[in-house]
Amino acid sequence: MTPKTLFLAWQEKDRRQWFPVGRLDVDVSQPEYRFRYTGGARRARAEAGFPLLVEFPELEEDYKASSLFPLFQNRVINPGRPDLRDYLRNLDLDHKADPIEILAANGGFRQTDAYEVFPKIERDADGSFLCRFFLHGWRHVNSAAKERLKRLMPGEALYVTLELTNPVTGFAVQIQTEDYFMIGWAPRYLAADLAMAMAGVPDQYSARVVRINPQPAPSKQRVLIEMKGRWDGHEPMSGRDYIPVVD
Repeated sequence: MTPKTLFLAWQEKDRRQWFPVGRLDVDVSQPEYRFRYTGGARRARAEAGFPLLVEFPELEEDYKASSLFPLFQNRVINPGRPDLRDYLRNLDLDHKADPIEILAANGGFRQTDAYEVFPKIERDADGSFLCRFFLHGWRHVNSAAKERLKRLMPGEALYVTLELTNPVTGFAVQIQTEDYFMIGWAPRYLAADLAMAMAGVPDQYSARVVRINPQPAPSKQRVLIEMKGRWDGHEPMSGRDYIPVVD
């Protein structure tokens, strides 16, 4: 398995703004697991009072371990659970998926905290990329859009558009059906990079529905979306929020 990078995002309570606050680098060939806070943690502390994690109490520290840190391990389904195969199917994974693949797909959702996990988007040599994410904010769209959500089908093409007047975030990335129902948003922590692809090479991005997971699947894992595109010179997730505090 090649080294992989996951990010940890935190959502502040009042304005529900997302900040990428931590970076997990994984090399299972060693094995080595490395966690560092990012510039997003500094900004989140200054703007929203982000509390450092109990497991990682120092902002300027380089945490290393030979096994997956409990903060992340606790977000991976127990392999002995009887519903394991159904759970992995909801993530579009097979039964051989390892904990890092599961974390990259499931978002690390827990009902008891305000954190999500997401993988670093990799840019290919030609600038192309592919990323997956669960639809955000679908519970806050209007009733007609919610009815349209019920009719989504796997493989259905979607529109992705920039929203410049979002009352919470200023700008956001909207997800729409081809018949123009706005059904939700891409995660806020992906918006800047996706916007760069949409603005820079506007004729080379697309999105589609991968899976729809009805109840009893968690609401945050209701609609899995895949987006493809290309950046012209842009390096994803290279801004200050994503750079580790400790080099």
